[in-house]
Amino acid sequence: MPAPVVITDPQDPRVADFRDLKAGDRPEGTPRWGGPVIVEGVPAVQRLLASPYRVRAVLGVPGRVAALDLPEGVAAYEADKWLLSEVIGFRLTRGVIASADRHPPAPLDELLAGPDPSAPRRLAVLEGLNDAENLGSIARSALALGIDGLLLDPRCADPFYRRSVRVSMGHVLALPFAVLTDWPAGLDRLHDAGYTTVALTPAPDAIDLADLDPVAHPRTAVLLGAEGPGLTPEAQQAATVRARIPMRAGVDSLGVAAAAAIAFATLR
Repeated sequence: MPAPVVITDPQDPRVADFRDLKAGDRPEGTPRWGGPVIVEGVPAVQRLLASPYRVRAVLGVPGRVAALDLPEGVAAYEADKWLLSEVIGFRLTRGVIASADRHPPAPLDELLAGPDPSAPRRLAVLEGLNDAENLGSIARSALALGIDGLLLDPRCADPFYRRSVRVSMGHVLALPFAVLTDWPAGLDRLHDAGYTTVALTPAPDAIDLADLDPVAHPRTAVLLGAEGPGLTPEAQQAATVRARIPMRAGVDSLGVAAAAAIAFATLR
């Protein structure tokens, strides 16, 4: 690859994708669920390069960008750590940052069907999950533990918010996602497509999660709510079954990211 272009002016328009990210993890004036995808750190940028997302630009400290062996056509820039910090608005400890074009959410029917409509399939369905770091952690566990896609309600955080991508270590880029705008009534679309919807709740009258046989339910969607309030009563009522993770007496619940990982592994 050609040598990266050295940036000496923090106002250089060629690095506009990365300017003042501290204001809201995306350039000022960019609408929610808009703007480029921002990816931090060598491992995450390498996953970006292997993904279907078109890389717009890569910016890093001397040596980091060249070591990535970027493909032809990717704009590559380097700057010293102080100027880099001035551009993005915070100290970047991971040494490299990249931007990429977004893809729109997948059509719902396409996400539900998958490549083979008769094959087993697992989805994570998120309601009101507005913490970007929790969403990123769930995405990382989802990819590791056999989940094939994410389905978000309209109140969820942007899955490509910088902090979500960072916490997922870039793995969120490998998960297709769709938005279920008719919430929670639209869960019937999943049932019509052959999914068993499993609403996670700590309620004592819910069944034990381990009692669900993944073989008997080859297409399963795990419903998860926001940290604290959990799933709404309406979402729980719309699900096929309510399930709980058994816990030691005196512990009433787990964080949503931990609960998600346990559920994904149990129903794999």
